[in-house]
Amino acid sequence: MEYGGGGDDAPDGTRWIVLVVRVPAEPSRHRVAVWRELRKTGALSLGQGVWAVPDVPLFADGIGRVLELTERAGGEAVSLAATGRGSQDGRRLRAMFTTARSADWAEFIADCGKFEAELAKEIRIAKFTLAELEEEEQSLERLRRWHRDLTARDVFGAPEAAEAGERLKVCAAACEDYAERVFTALHQVPEQRMPEEGRREPGEESGR
Repeated sequence: MEYGGGGDDAPDGTRWIVLVVRVPAEPSRHRVAVWRELRKTGALSLGQGVWAVPDVPLFADGIGRVLELTERAGGEAVSLAATGRGSQDGRRLRAMFTTARSADWAEFIADCGKFEAELAKEIRIAKFTLAELEEEEQSLERLRRWHRDLTARDVFGAPEAAEAGERLKVCAAACEDYAERVFTALHQVPEQRMPEEGRREPGEESGR
């Protein structure tokens, strides 16, 4: 199945790929797989079985996987190169797509808050272990990958993107601070207790 295409430029400079996807109801795993791939790609839902993405190379692989999954499930998919009939239609579609990206950024920012809260808790209870540090570093890397994916899909620039970038920097700094605390705790030399006053050590004369 083909997607993309030529045609005149859109009035607002944006061309779109519109997908009409039909997948058999059973087994349900096929519908779920297609839906997940569409969501992962960042496609905008325009109605039941109708999705749209900007016609840019970034989305090509995701659309290809959606078409492949649909065909494998015995379903049908039609892909259309589309533009708005007027500039107002184009602006409306851009706004809808950006609103969807804003929701993605809001979810990302919320997860940054959870990450910061988790680090604060570990510091509060003085849980300074390498195992915990490794787990937190993996969580930070997941946030970084997520941020890269969202940045790539946010082709029109949602207003929340700037805040998300700053929050990721805060998370990275917090993780670095936690790492320093872990290494300090692991390399701390236990204090040597001095003999209590009046307490005789073995071999010390009794004075009698």
